[in-house]
Amino acid sequence: MTDNADAIVIRDAVKSFRKSTIRREYTTFKSELVRLIRGQRQQGELRLIEALRGINLRIPKGRTVGILGRNGSGKSTLLKLITGIYSPTSGSIQVNGRISALLDLGAGFHPDFSGRENILINGIILGMSRAEVQARMEDIIAFSELGDFIDEPVRTYSSGMYMRLAFSVATHVDPDILIIDEILAVGDEHFGKKSLAKMTEFKQRGKTIVLVTHDLNTVERWCDMAAWIDAGRIRRVGTPAEVAHEYRQAVALAQEQSMVMRPPALSADGGALPSLAVQEGPRPLTGPQVPPQKRWGSFEVEISGVHLLNAQGAAVTSLDTEDPLEISIDFSTRQVVKDVGFGIALFDQQGTKVYGTNTFVEAVALPSPLPAAGSVRLSFQRIGLMPGVYSLDVCAHPAEGREYDYHRGLYQITVSSSQQDSGLVRPPHTWSVHSAESLPLNVLPMRVQAS
Repeated sequence: MTDNADAIVIRDAVKSFRKSTIRREYTTFKSELVRLIRGQRQQGELRLIEALRGINLRIPKGRTVGILGRNGSGKSTLLKLITGIYSPTSGSIQVNGRISALLDLGAGFHPDFSGRENILINGIILGMSRAEVQARMEDIIAFSELGDFIDEPVRTYSSGMYMRLAFSVATHVDPDILIIDEILAVGDEHFGKKSLAKMTEFKQRGKTIVLVTHDLNTVERWCDMAAWIDAGRIRRVGTPAEVAHEYRQAVALAQEQSMVMRPPALSADGGALPSLAVQEGPRPLTGPQVPPQKRWGSFEVEISGVHLLNAQGAAVTSLDTEDPLEISIDFSTRQVVKDVGFGIALFDQQGTKVYGTNTFVEAVALPSPLPAAGSVRLSFQRIGLMPGVYSLDVCAHPAEGREYDYHRGLYQITVSSSQQDSGLVRPPHTWSVHSAESLPLNVLPMRVQAS
């Protein structure tokens, strides 16, 4: 039985594929015919390729999970086990709830049927009745934005149109678990934002989302947890920041060692990335001692303290949207540094960057070289954010290259407001009312004369 708190439970899952290799020699039609008459068969080699090598993973209900790993590591095979396309060679996969999946582009669509007909077919395959699909048909078509093309054969669709239709169907059949395998990379910017908004709605409704992607920033900002698959095995499960940081380190180390990145199933060791045991860089001498996924850098310049101050210079953790805010960044240097800038970025609870800036883009003149110790201060006359909890990234970095010291999400500020407007920011504004007679001539309402 599956734990009721878990949407997916994978226990010791192994998936192997048979590969038959037949040695090909130059032959003629006559020689092949003689071989066939004599009942001779070409001798070949049969071998097993292990795509997954004992996967253990629990995905709680209502969580958004990012699956990381290089090409050939077994990510897509894992998703096909979860969705039931493949059966495990050994081990077990247990799923609680209805699954909807976006895997291979166009998978499940019949090329000669229209988009409307494919919606009906896919909805029934995903467990809905014909009446349920018909009731949601217009919503699916409207979301896909295919217009009149919905009644054309899907073989006439572009890859983007395929993706729109597939995503619309998958997200409108009310699944408990949504599985996505990199398919959203096909869409344009507009539909990408629309899709992200839809998945955010899924998160808020307590649905489970499993996402395979190579975009580490998406995983860090949007997922609740992450799993790194390497060589067909789970190498790390944890917070998105922790897993993405270790993955980046391993890939960088592999590049430094000029490793040949063979598909894991075709190599004896699984083509695994190198151990991170030797990846011990310099550590900060001052400032907060925090986990490496929250702070990293070369530390020629160190951020020794960050203070959020109100108009009176007192430290604050909350303020009103109309209040001023000063961010004070204390720094120290290990050596003479001339190429340095300081930056900040504010993020909301969904991981959306609300605002970001640095001294390079604003052409702020800093002392060169930087003094041995000091502070840089950024002042906002009014914070202007809507109510919510915001996290702050702070960084010291050169114009190009690796950061000197990066603090990710170590600082938070809560914004409140007595106003009832909505959105992300509250820009300064006023309302006024004017009668038609008091308007200047050049702003009088336009009158359209009927012809």
